[in-house]
Amino acid sequence: MSILITGSTGVIGSQVLARLQGQGVEVRALTRSPEKARLPVDVTAVKGDLSDIDSMRQALAGVSTLFLLASNAADELTQALQTLNLAREAGVKGIVYLSVFKAEEYTNVPHFTGKHAVERMIEQYELPATVLRPAYFIQNDLRQKDALLSHGVYGMPIGSKGLSMVDIGDIGEAAARELLRREKATGPLPRETYALVGPDALNADAVAAIWSEVLDRPIRYAGDDLNVLEQRMKAFSPGWLAYDLRLMIGRYQSDGAVATPADIERLTTLLGRPPRSYRDFAKAAAAEWAKH
Repeated sequence: MSILITGSTGVIGSQVLARLQGQGVEVRALTRSPEKARLPVDVTAVKGDLSDIDSMRQALAGVSTLFLLASNAADELTQALQTLNLAREAGVKGIVYLSVFKAEEYTNVPHFTGKHAVERMIEQYELPATVLRPAYFIQNDLRQKDALLSHGVYGMPIGSKGLSMVDIGDIGEAAARELLRREKATGPLPRETYALVGPDALNADAVAAIWSEVLDRPIRYAGDDLNVLEQRMKAFSPGWLAYDLRLMIGRYQSDGAVATPADIERLTTLLGRPPRSYRDFAKAAAAEWAKH
């Protein structure tokens, strides 16, 4: 039996694969182009696409544990629900599903509501799944490099309410631990849900202050303009996705996305250590940028 990783060549999938290495389990990576995929040497590439039912039936044959990551797509919800149904048919005994923090609350944000619908199926059918709900990825702010270094500006309009941003390494670690726990169990395990969050809630001014500290120069916040954000996103994303992300950031501005102490404690227990802080990320990024 084996673990199948979807989204295997993306940001999170690669983090999960790295942490499954040397764990004594068979790992398969779903990819549209096995011949092009750069995977760890002990990982088997499996050709497939979440939107292709026949390829997913083949890919799930012999799989005991599934990591389900349905990336941003116009039919993300359909892909995820179909894959869960196919996993049930294939007798998969364990699932780790990547959802999103505040999925049930941000009802006007399409990809949040889509992921919450997937969670509802998992609950209704009592699927043996761990639902991981990551907050805003800290590493998204690597895209701020030019604005920070060239203009002294932090440009992501996250507002004043606060976010508990999560490091992608912590997402990969949490997913790998739950995949291994379910894979090594003798049978299906009860459902679990984890908020994947950072240890502190930071608003835009606090983030700008951290960058000022680690870069040793004044950094100011560029403001809450969502029109600018949407236009910037459209430069490298389809219009529907740029608008979806605008709606998400709008909810960050109006409501925030702050973890509870219980969320942080539960994640700390899963990881066996505290989650990584934004300041530690920023220090490491500044040191790396200084080399070039």
